[in-house]
Amino acid sequence: MKKYITYRIIRSIISIFLVTTIGYVMIYSLVPRNTIFQSDPVYSRLKGSPDERTDYENNTYERMGYIDYYTTSDIASDITSDKAEYDKLIAGEDNDAIEEWASSKSGKGWKLEQYPVSKAYFATREIPLIERVGRFYKNLIKVDHPWAIQDPSNPDLPRYVKVEYTKTAGLTLTGSGTKHKYLIYFTSSFPFIHQNILTLNLGTSYPTFSGRPVMDVISSGQGKTAQRTVHFDTGLTEKSSADIYSRQYKSPSAMDRLEKERYSDSYVKSTDNYQDPSMIKISVITGIISVLLAYAIGVSLAVVMTRYKGKLIDRMGVGLVTVLISIPSLAFIYFFRFIGSHFFGLPDSFPTLGAGDLKSYVLPTAILGLLSISGLIIWIRRFMIDQSSSDYVKFAKAKGLSEKEISQKHIFKNAMIPIVSGIPGTIILSIQGATITETVFAVPGMGKMLPDAIIAHNNPMVIGLLFVFTTLSILSVLLGDIMLTIIDPRISLSASKGGR
Repeated sequence: MKKYITYRIIRSIISIFLVTTIGYVMIYSLVPRNTIFQSDPVYSRLKGSPDERTDYENNTYERMGYIDYYTTSDIASDITSDKAEYDKLIAGEDNDAIEEWASSKSGKGWKLEQYPVSKAYFATREIPLIERVGRFYKNLIKVDHPWAIQDPSNPDLPRYVKVEYTKTAGLTLTGSGTKHKYLIYFTSSFPFIHQNILTLNLGTSYPTFSGRPVMDVISSGQGKTAQRTVHFDTGLTEKSSADIYSRQYKSPSAMDRLEKERYSDSYVKSTDNYQDPSMIKISVITGIISVLLAYAIGVSLAVVMTRYKGKLIDRMGVGLVTVLISIPSLAFIYFFRFIGSHFFGLPDSFPTLGAGDLKSYVLPTAILGLLSISGLIIWIRRFMIDQSSSDYVKFAKAKGLSEKEISQKHIFKNAMIPIVSGIPGTIILSIQGATITETVFAVPGMGKMLPDAIIAHNNPMVIGLLFVFTTLSILSVLLGDIMLTIIDPRISLSASKGGR
């Protein structure tokens, strides 16, 4: 078992690597890079300022991993550490030194250019695609530790990791010298135990949600900020949206008055609490509930149809399922959306009532579940019919057991073995496959975010979601195999034990 799981984990990691790499290469090689500015209003406003526009463009390309970019000050800092010589280079009084620097760097791919108006120098280096992929994986997992912060203006910053209990944050694993103050903490929100030691870096979102990390966009709350009473370190108590558990280091020289009033150390940067759930949470909620609904209805109908195989109920069920399968998903969604809104008074758009009202989730979740019921009924019915012709069923009939007992205690139990193994995959596929449903109902989940990111040419977001969905899909296969061994002890995943 352990050997099998280890092997599958290794194979899963390789699969995630291959799929993400192929997606990365396709997006960053086939999609023209200048398309990323089509949805950027800031870039459009800079049309009358050529120098600022050029600087903004190069900074964006650098942030997205296309190029390395040196401004005049960066070049001057690379040439000399002498203040007087640095000032001469910045003022354009020693261009020969800059050109000599560029000549020495030309073999490494650096290209010296000038801004359109000021004629000041800047340099760029095109990053090869293989190197870009390597940087993506190199920076994928960030590990926080007591030497993560190197701030010359704060040389006496203590460096430690310890367990402590405070009135503000409760029981925590607290760090100093780390990027985050609270490395492990406990709250009443699922999954109750949270950590900031290992974090995923999937890049920086652009042009939508510009400047925010991709993981922050999909995992942070949405909508309006939530104000609550917060007790700060210094004894100050006030209404604030600050999430104290997200506190990160900030150089004391850059701290403002309010931050100094609230906190007694240098960990003053924090994100906000929001009223609405994150994209991930909304997608998970709708995905899990839709699967529970699909299995509750699908299994019940399949059992009834199997029990009365060939009779009117079964024929009507097969006919209905055939019709539902033949209907395009989009038509299916709009039909039930019309039924739900006109006859039951449910909102036909998620933002109508917002994430705070349960009615907003009813139609998207119900329709997502109904979309998979047809295939589920056929699948379960087929398994149960196959089991009906097995030898153990004939033996049970010979013993005098009723059709109901045979169906419930024998056929259904054995037919559910392969079905249960598919539950993890079904849940995860519903989370990532809700693209159409979330788009039609304007549900702010990960499914809607993917087409939105593609339309906006938000390449980092597309790659980030591709990585998340690929990881979930591959993980579901492993979870399905493990569930098989739980529900049927006869199945072993260890080949060395003669398992199957």
